[in-house]
Amino acid sequence: MIDITHAQKSFSCYLKRFDAENEKIRLKIIHTNGVVRCATEIARRMELDEEDRQLAKLIALLHDIGRFEQVRVFDSFEPAAMDHAAYGAGLLFGSRQMIRQFIKEDTWDDIIREAIARHSDFSVGTIEDERTLLHAKLIRDADKLDNCRVKLEDPVRVLLDMDGDKVGKQEISDRIWKTCLNHESIPSRERRTKMDYWVSYLAYFFDINFTETFSIIQEERYVDRIIGRIPYTNPDTKEKMEKLRRILNDHVRSRVIQAGLRK
Repeated sequence: MIDITHAQKSFSCYLKRFDAENEKIRLKIIHTNGVVRCATEIARRMELDEEDRQLAKLIALLHDIGRFEQVRVFDSFEPAAMDHAAYGAGLLFGSRQMIRQFIKEDTWDDIIREAIARHSDFSVGTIEDERTLLHAKLIRDADKLDNCRVKLEDPVRVLLDMDGDKVGKQEISDRIWKTCLNHESIPSRERRTKMDYWVSYLAYFFDINFTETFSIIQEERYVDRIIGRIPYTNPDTKEKMEKLRRILNDHVRSRVIQAGLRK
């Protein structure tokens, strides 16, 4: 059985090498704990067995282990600075085998490695093993779900390196807007303005995997609350954000309804 308490204690020891006073480090610690809570709730609602619930918690605990090194070296969350997911998987399963600090058994190594390595990819890609695919999708949903909290609680200037008032004056790039209208997530490389970044945080609702996650998004009114965080003083942007609000709420609602009809 997975000893999640041991893993959490070991993770706390790992974090001691980083500056807890650094705002970005602090936010990533809070985020990690949040993703663990989200993974736990999604797994509970999915009625997974106890082993898979504990495995989901462990993957959530370790999913962003590469982020801490990224902040230490680059003081940035930008994908261009480092592929934190690939780095984290390498850190855990490379020559140092850091994973053994968190879990003694190697039974679940392939699932953990794959889920962590793919959690921030644009898409989950092709995974043939069903259990690995389950956990790769689950950590992606849990990560996005806690990022909803992040977008509501963290200062906008920390998220976007710009105050919300200034962000709301910007336009949404044409290519970004077309991607939203196609009900697709936004590749990070295509973002140009800070408003593009903000819109991309909402467009990841198009990449949610499980009905249980959609239900939480609906219950917490995340679409409306995140969109309402910034004052859109640019008229064109304001009009588009209201349209995006309707598109996303309809998308979430339809996924929940479809699941209900299948029962």
